[in-house]
Amino acid sequence: MTSTASRTRAPRRRHGKLEPLYYVFLIPALVLFTGFVVVPAVIGIFYSFTDYLGYGAWSFLGLKNYTTLFTDPNILQSYGFTLGFAVVTVIIAQVIALALAVALTRRIRFAAPLRSIFVIPMVISGIVVAYVFSFLFSNTLPALATSVGFGPLEQSILGNPDLAWLSIVIVSAWQTIPGALLVYTAGLTSIPGDLYEASALDGASSWKQFRSITMPLIAGFIVINTVLGVKGYLGAYDVIVGLTGGGPGTSTSSVAMTIFSGFTGGDYAYQMANATIFFIVTILISVIQLIATRGRAVRL
Repeated sequence: MTSTASRTRAPRRRHGKLEPLYYVFLIPALVLFTGFVVVPAVIGIFYSFTDYLGYGAWSFLGLKNYTTLFTDPNILQSYGFTLGFAVVTVIIAQVIALALAVALTRRIRFAAPLRSIFVIPMVISGIVVAYVFSFLFSNTLPALATSVGFGPLEQSILGNPDLAWLSIVIVSAWQTIPGALLVYTAGLTSIPGDLYEASALDGASSWKQFRSITMPLIAGFIVINTVLGVKGYLGAYDVIVGLTGGGPGTSTSSVAMTIFSGFTGGDYAYQMANATIFFIVTILISVIQLIATRGRAVRL
């Protein structure tokens, strides 16, 4: 009888070569990835060195689009907003998600139904969520603030250049917390209960257990959530479109919105250069995150 270990071993090789069946699955995936991802990306990068409008003739400009990017105030503003928004939102979302995960993994009543409820925001379309919250921020919240006499919120924060970004942070965090919650829950449930029992016998408090046991053992999960969170927030688009449309003015215009507006507004080559720079920035941020957190994950 074939053992489980033998059924899950590495793919069989014939004289050092993989069986033809594996190429049947590999080659179509490579062809689709190359045709729909690699080739369009290479073509787009090529056009970033031209004055192409998205249609018609074009001429080669060299690095002119790239040098202009670094002095364009709208581009610099979009990068500043996007990076600041990503940092603030990932911190808020991870802290809340971890706190909820710790609470829901304790022996409390209705833990399972609560987990199901908290996951709901993850399955709702971002644009739908944005429009619902837009109504709340524009109507419900000002009405409540007026009824209690709280002046700062009597006007919609969506129309305030200094506060509109808060609405985007709130909605983005609300939508992404469930995914982080699931990851943290998986990490917390993988920690043996014996560790907590032994530390309790040694007189460790709940905070001491969290700091010395929980945090080190879920460090890898924190890294995963942080990297995925930053990546997702850097590409924020639908929530911003539904809430503020990039306004007031361009105060909440993200890099993704700026790039897309250029594609549809006859500024294809310039925004393709912007997209290329943004891709490099995203890769660098991800690499820096991984290097900074390397070796901090503790395995059982």
